[in-house]
Amino acid sequence: MSSLEQIRHSFAHLLAAAVGELYPDAKNTIGPAVDNGFYYDFEFPEGKAPSDKDLKDIEKRMRRILPSWKGFEKVSSSAAEAKTRFSNNPYKLELIDEIARKGEEITLYKSGEFVDLCRGGHADVADMKADAFKLSRVAGAYWRGNEKNKMLTRIYGFAFASKAELEAYEKLVEEAKKRDHKKLGKDLGLFVFSELVGAGLPLWTPKGTLVRDILDSYVWELRKSKGYMRVAIPHITKKDLYEKSGHWAKFSEELFKITTREGHLFAMKPMNCPHHTQIFDSEPRSYRDMPQRYAETTMVYRDEQSGELSGLSRVRSITQDDAHVFCRENQIEQEMFAVWDIIDTFYGTFGFKLRVRLSRHDPDNFDKYIGSKETWQRAESQIKAIIEKRGAKDVIDGKGEAAMYGPKIDFIATDSLGRTLQVATIQLDFNMPERFGLVCTNEKGEKEGIVMIHAAIMGSIERFTSSLLEHVAGNLPLWLSPIQVKIAPVKESNFERAEEVGAIFKKAGIRVDVDTTPAGFGKKVREAKDLKIPYTVIIGDKDMENGVVTLESRDKGKIGEKTVEEARDLLVEEATAKR
Repeated sequence: MSSLEQIRHSFAHLLAAAVGELYPDAKNTIGPAVDNGFYYDFEFPEGKAPSDKDLKDIEKRMRRILPSWKGFEKVSSSAAEAKTRFSNNPYKLELIDEIARKGEEITLYKSGEFVDLCRGGHADVADMKADAFKLSRVAGAYWRGNEKNKMLTRIYGFAFASKAELEAYEKLVEEAKKRDHKKLGKDLGLFVFSELVGAGLPLWTPKGTLVRDILDSYVWELRKSKGYMRVAIPHITKKDLYEKSGHWAKFSEELFKITTREGHLFAMKPMNCPHHTQIFDSEPRSYRDMPQRYAETTMVYRDEQSGELSGLSRVRSITQDDAHVFCRENQIEQEMFAVWDIIDTFYGTFGFKLRVRLSRHDPDNFDKYIGSKETWQRAESQIKAIIEKRGAKDVIDGKGEAAMYGPKIDFIATDSLGRTLQVATIQLDFNMPERFGLVCTNEKGEKEGIVMIHAAIMGSIERFTSSLLEHVAGNLPLWLSPIQVKIAPVKESNFERAEEVGAIFKKAGIRVDVDTTPAGFGKKVREAKDLKIPYTVIIGDKDMENGVVTLESRDKGKIGEKTVEEARDLLVEEATAKR
């Protein structure tokens, strides 16, 4: 039985074959398997690229070709032979030269009449079910992901082992569309984007800002209990800081740069850690002062490519709930466990299931990192031991996923639709303290090098908010909802009582919308549902006669009659418990 990855990669070949027949002037480039299927990138003549409406025709051609394929025949080739075959395709020629430089075998794979340059890893054709794939969308993509290269046309497709699995996934996709945070954010009035401000720069409304502030306050509450202190830094820095930290050499192309009137070069900060080193280094530190725990929620800025921006999940202004611990080496375990405790508590509140990924360096591409191989081995052995001691199960191996300066523990959440996303991170850094010469005086009066722990809980408030909205389908829990209760009087004679009840709730700290507009009662109730407000309090003549209110829950349905005090206490208890 072929693996799903093999099946998906094989469908990418089939897509390229179909496009080659329908669009003879197209140049195919690369087509890998991805998490839910496959894609293939093509160069089409100007004005002749297919759009989403053309996908059905391409699908039909794929299904017509598939029965003629009996397998994937491997053909070994010299560089010269391969270049002759693909002489009219500059993308394949580039790949052939690259493979030859590495001294690797050049292989072609033939299926029916279609031949492609490929390393292999294909399915048994019998496992490629004609009713288990579907082309999904057309997008733009730079050749090899480099914005300096030509923009190509990328065709995506879903592929599974059976029709039933494909249909189940399509239902999931439809549900995900309903939960799209971009739609929910607009419907709930949380954030907006403006063409005048620019792509990737979200503007938060009063409701959205309230949600941000509550989330940030919760993280701070958890951090404060672990001994963190708040700090604040500017949003720009001289180039010199990032040259010393190593970020300029690695990431200068991703920075927003500012030249002053005097000709000095500054950068908008893309991260906070180099600034925080200067706070630590501003005065001598003794072992008695260690650890120093700094926390700050602040925006950072990265010059992301326009094509990669997506709602709140990929932006240019990123609000980080950032923290850095400066500690001695013998304090690493206790400090990392403290951060881990915070992460477990925070994500447990929202019902996210977490797995751990050990993100380590790629020894074959060591030029991506700063520091020595010995330092990396030391850091990775320590972080691995911490993961083992914590008893984490099913740890994911993240080779090549380390930060520039050190390995990290990345937390991978599974949401209510079964999708995975990276959330929090704990990073262990020996290298940046060494570059900045950060030390403390030990018990013997000697200078001792220290270690940094980088810790983000939400990581990015924007990205976390997008994930949370989709996870709960916009139904924010009571404690986090910008409006917790809508009071809906049935008619005008109930308005005064509604205002009185609203005042009692507000005094208890409940966020209330008392709707005394001329709109009909039915419209008021529908609006509460549309805005996904957790509770609606209905006040009619009978409620006033009995000295009660009628309480309805978004999640539990009709609760029934309660005294004002009973309703208030129920809401306060639920909000306080963060259920």
